[in-house]
Amino acid sequence: MTSPMPVRPRNDLGQYDDLADEWWKPRGRFAMLHCLAKARGALIPKPALDGAVLIDLGCGGGLTAPHVPEGYRHIGLDLSESALRVAREHGVLPVLADVSRLPLRTASVNVVVAGEIFEHVRDLPRLVAEIARILEPGGKLICDTVSSGPLAYLVTILIGERMKGGPPPRIHDRRLFVSADRLRLLCDHVGIDLATRGLRPSIRDYIRWLRGSADDLDVRMKPLGSTAVMYQGVGTKRR
Repeated sequence: MTSPMPVRPRNDLGQYDDLADEWWKPRGRFAMLHCLAKARGALIPKPALDGAVLIDLGCGGGLTAPHVPEGYRHIGLDLSESALRVAREHGVLPVLADVSRLPLRTASVNVVVAGEIFEHVRDLPRLVAEIARILEPGGKLICDTVSSGPLAYLVTILIGERMKGGPPPRIHDRRLFVSADRLRLLCDHVGIDLATRGLRPSIRDYIRWLRGSADDLDVRMKPLGSTAVMYQGVGTKRR
């Protein structure tokens, strides 16, 4: 008989150890993260030079790896050792590190990917400053996160945690959600010009997925004018 998972505080890092076997399950608890990773990968530019450095912050089980263009050295940083072991199996060079204290030289990185990480950190200004520090002039920030406000709380937590493929219960803490306006302002303060747009899953694809008649990783994420729930961004470090 399987033991029940412990009830942990919201945004507790230990949840990723509890769910370590779920990262690559076709219909596992991280199913929707695969869809976000695919949408994120579509924003990553092709490397100018072979061996360009791409840093994947909070890489988890390495879900972005299949969508990174060839030619990058894909380095994943995370605080979950179990997630990093999974990421290694999918071609990511894993590094155990706190994203607010990046063990990287200044201006040494071509692309930073920050997928579903901003809404989990307690010192967001410090993280954004660290991203700006390690990015080379002209380097790119590719990100997606959850917005602040009542609609994001309703969709992501009150409804989303009860939906198949939605975020695992208690994985988010609404107090850490960040609006697109605030994120753009934080980026501007450290020399990154960030453009954002809203994002949502295709309802038609999601229904097909629920019925089992669609590929599990094929729920398209569609651009949206409103950033009130979920959004993605592309930033450029000013020269």
